[in-house]
Amino acid sequence: MKKTILILSILILVLCLNKHEYRIPKDSIRFRVIANSNNIEDQKLKYKVVNNLKNNLIYTNKSTNIVETRKYIEENLPLFTKTVENTLNNNKNFNINYGKNYFPEKTYNNEIYPEGEYESLVVTLGDGEGDNFWCVLFPPLCFNEKEDYNYKSFIKEIFDKIFE
Repeated sequence: MKKTILILSILILVLCLNKHEYRIPKDSIRFRVIANSNNIEDQKLKYKVVNNLKNNLIYTNKSTNIVETRKYIEENLPLFTKTVENTLNNNKNFNINYGKNYFPEKTYNNEIYPEGEYESLVVTLGDGEGDNFWCVLFPPLCFNEKEDYNYKSFIKEIFDKIFE
C-alpha cells in the first residue's frame, strides 16, 4: 500500500512539474494584426501579413528585456511599414501603431485578460472589422523558432528509469 501511495505521489508531482503555463505579465508588449473583414480573402491576407512580419519580428524572441524590445520596435517601424506595403502590393490601406492600443478581453491558457489599453504593435488592414491575430512579443511568446517544447523534469527522468 505504501509503495502504491509513493508511486501515485511521484506521478502527481511529475505531472505538476511538467505542466508549463505561460502567463502574460502586466509589463508586456502585444502584437495584433486586424483583418479588414472576415471574408476568406481578407483573412488570408491577414495571415500573409503576419507571416511576412514574422521575419522582421523574430529578433524579439532573443530579447531579454522590455526596454531592448521597445527600442527594436521603435527603430524598425519603417521596416514593418515597408513589409506590410510590399505584402499588400500597395492595393489596400493599412495603419501601423506602436503604443497604447485597445484590446478586447482575451483568453490565453485558460486565463482571462481584461479589455483595455495595452502596449502593443497593431497593424490594422483596411477597415479593421475582421477577426484578428494576436500574440505577445515580450516576453517572447509569439514566433518561436521551435514549435514543440520538450520540458524535462529530473523526477520524471528518475520515474522513467524505475519503470523501464
